[in-house]
Amino acid sequence: MNQYQDRTLTCVDCGQPFTFSADDQAYHASKGYTNEPKRCASCRQARRGDRGYGGYSGGGYSSGDYDRPRREMHPAVCAQCGKQTEVPFRPRGDRPVYCSDCYSRQSPAGPRRY
Repeated sequence: MNQYQDRTLTCVDCGQPFTFSADDQAYHASKGYTNEPKRCASCRQARRGDRGYGGYSGGGYSSGDYDRPRREMHPAVCAQCGKQTEVPFRPRGDRPVYCSDCYSRQSPAGPRRY
């Protein structure tokens, strides 16, 4: 049984209410996160874009180390949980598309390379 319940929070940027779902709370707890989100999904996305590197945070690069254009994102529905998500490719409909949470739960062998 899920010990979490959906909670309504207020975005610190736009002031609009947003839902911190029970699933998202469980995910945060599993990752060891102790702070609840302060921003709604659209303000988080906008903030990532303001950083100038499209949300990329790996490999030791800072935002000034290179000029990479922002990825075009496409709307999709996760084939596993049904949540709305965005992916960096245009879904063709011939393969399932997953949100980042469900994708990370897929095969531990990692993503397939074609």
